[in-house]
Amino acid sequence: MAFEGLADKLQDTFRHLRGKGVLTEKDIDSAMREVKLALLEADVNFKVVKKFVADVKEKAMGQDVMKSLTPAQQVVKIVKDELVNMMGGANSKLTYSPSGFTVYMMVGLQGTGKTTTCGKLANYLKQNGKKPMLCACDVYRPAAIDQLEVVGKAVNTPVFTMRESDDPVEIAKAAVEAAEHKGCNVLIVDTAGRLQIDEKLMDELKQLKKNIRPHEILLVVDALTGQDAVNIASGFDEALGVDGIVMTKMDGDSRGGAALSAKSVTGKPIKFMGTGEKYDALEPFHPDRIASRILGMGDMMSLIEHAENSYTEEEALKMEEKLRKNKFDLDDFLEQMEQINKMGGLAKIIGMIPGISERDKQQLDFERGAEQLNQMKAIIQSMTKAERRDPSILNASRRKRIAAGSGRTVTEVNALIKQFTEMKKQLKMFNNPKAMKRNKLFRGLL
Repeated sequence: MAFEGLADKLQDTFRHLRGKGVLTEKDIDSAMREVKLALLEADVNFKVVKKFVADVKEKAMGQDVMKSLTPAQQVVKIVKDELVNMMGGANSKLTYSPSGFTVYMMVGLQGTGKTTTCGKLANYLKQNGKKPMLCACDVYRPAAIDQLEVVGKAVNTPVFTMRESDDPVEIAKAAVEAAEHKGCNVLIVDTAGRLQIDEKLMDELKQLKKNIRPHEILLVVDALTGQDAVNIASGFDEALGVDGIVMTKMDGDSRGGAALSAKSVTGKPIKFMGTGEKYDALEPFHPDRIASRILGMGDMMSLIEHAENSYTEEEALKMEEKLRKNKFDLDDFLEQMEQINKMGGLAKIIGMIPGISERDKQQLDFERGAEQLNQMKAIIQSMTKAERRDPSILNASRRKRIAAGSGRTVTEVNALIKQFTEMKKQLKMFNNPKAMKRNKLFRGLL
């Protein structure tokens, strides 16, 4: 998971601070030393770390912080604010051409996931009301055009190709005309990459830029390469000029140093991050939300957005009505399990919930959790409609039949019924404010 190692170390550091009623200069020096080591171990650029620690320490030593009732919380807030600043402040949104037709030029080295990212971007744009077209301008890599066509089919987006031409500029100019003729309002140009930055690559990209005048040039870099990704970004920007960065493979980068350093070193914002292999696994990069996740504060805004994308308003109202009338049954229970999968699985959801540390997450067996979801589905689908609506009729013989039909044991069937009963009680409590106040889990929220 992204930032896992860094998050664990920073949360440990601030946990020790919170145990102190009054902070001394020595306490802050010790904490900043741990923060510095954590950032360096996360492969954050040394100059960026040095400035970050100096800025935090200067603000943390202020009288307003040292004399406050909760100095540790104030220090954590300062660290969060500085993390946000380090990553570029506010979310840098994708911009569109005022003419109504926008061209995005995707550049980067070979192997960064550029072609797949083109598909992810097309999928993102479609979800936001745009009509994109993909353009295959990588005429060198074997099967690059075929790959983009497969990607286009997967995201239901047209792909412009000219297999008879080996001139990327000619292809791109023809693609602009074709896209406008088809009524598309966005063209995403997939360019060639190399294993390293070279003069030939840059000359070709400069010619493309000159002829198609892209509204934005987006550089795709691999987060797993750490500071090399930042150096590559600097090289591309100096030679070509880029408008934003797409950081891929963030789900596999437990350090996160490239994402934390990129804006400070290159001056270019990260606009998106790839968080998985699926075509919907491209998220806008929100520095404030990332900082909250790193410090164990969760990311409720992203969780809400994922829920909104998974649930229609009609589905939400229907579920609310069932809860109000206490008609929540096993079909609804199964539906909730399916929604968890649509939202990215338990691991992704847990990572956005405030108050759950990286150590806590590591103790949860998410692979086992996914397996259990499949087992639940098999058990529920082996029941009759009447049994799903009213599990109270499930006597011993029925449970034995269900176990045999699902390939599970009677013990597992019993465990599922118990889990459903407990969930139903909890959901019923959500509709009873008095019960929520009595429940210790909610005392801190009300």
